[in-house]
Amino acid sequence: MSSVAIVGAAETTELGVIPGMGQLQLHADAALNAFADAGITAADIDGVATAGESPTAIAHYLGITPEWVDGTQVGGCSFMIHVRHAVAAIQQGLCKTVLITHGESGRSRIGAGNFRGGGGSATLAGQFESPYGVVGPPTMFTLPVLRSMKDFGMTHEQLAMVAVVQREWASKNPRASFRELITVEDVLKSRMIAYPFHLLECCLVTDGGGALILVSGERAADFPRKPVYVIGTGESVETPMVSQMEDLTSSRAFRVAGERAMKSAGISHDDVHHMMIYDAFAHLPIYGLEDLGFCQRGEAASFIWEGNTRPGGKLPLNTNGGGLSYMHSGMYGMYALQESVRQLRGIAPAQVPGAEISLCLGVGGMFGASGCVVMSNIGP
Repeated sequence: MSSVAIVGAAETTELGVIPGMGQLQLHADAALNAFADAGITAADIDGVATAGESPTAIAHYLGITPEWVDGTQVGGCSFMIHVRHAVAAIQQGLCKTVLITHGESGRSRIGAGNFRGGGGSATLAGQFESPYGVVGPPTMFTLPVLRSMKDFGMTHEQLAMVAVVQREWASKNPRASFRELITVEDVLKSRMIAYPFHLLECCLVTDGGGALILVSGERAADFPRKPVYVIGTGESVETPMVSQMEDLTSSRAFRVAGERAMKSAGISHDDVHHMMIYDAFAHLPIYGLEDLGFCQRGEAASFIWEGNTRPGGKLPLNTNGGGLSYMHSGMYGMYALQESVRQLRGIAPAQVPGAEISLCLGVGGMFGASGCVVMSNIGP
């Protein structure tokens, strides 16, 4: 199959608190910035994919007449899955130039919907979890992490270290929401949100967005910026109820999506120079490292504690500061993809020297879905 490249990538002009823009405007702002990055206009787009808004709304607002659309919405990893679907569409000749957008007024709530994770009373979660007080991300995600702590002996200090390392990366990023360095003690002294999560182990709540432009690899040289090639992808889902995970200490969706992405890319663990793992809460990088096979079961917390993922470590992880310190508007996957692209273009604020392959893993809902994308800056 022919290669596919990302030739445009940009986030919204501002990140953080943006009360002057509604959700649809954030999508548009990100799209216009991506157009400028790729040196194109809306007239060049014939494929549209998005989550949070409908492709219909995005296409109409930007004046696009698409020949291919994707409204897949399975949570924060939707954008990784959009990349996978766009690659297939371009390879099959269904479209030539795909725009993937994200925009979310997570903090200001201008034109934004409500959180769907808990569901209404008629949903499975509404019937079988909500009556017991499991109604939002902090209370939902406590279930698996507590089981992992019990089974593998992960300590509160090790969990807190994830946030400490993320902040080290964020301190190097001028666009990060929080840049001041923190300690394990700082994390454990921050307000308890839902045991065992302290405030600094929970994601930010911000406004912002991002957009990507994808074309065939044969066209990549026609664009002004260094192309980033999509060399492997994977996707899967597991359960709409976190209590019904196959194994509370492991994400089946992570395992399936990650294995498929690495296999299709034809790479081994040693080939990966840089990783992004969706970190809505501090335990997710731990699960990701284990479920993708970079660490043995029960060993990722120690791996992070020992400094392997921090600046200068052997496996740089979440180098923008992640959802814990950089940015998290509700669906974080787009921001993880953006950082992978920046690293492979060699323009990231905390650049990893010599990075040629980046693996980007996303989660949707409470381990309900996953998308994985492997990228390279080396063409076919």
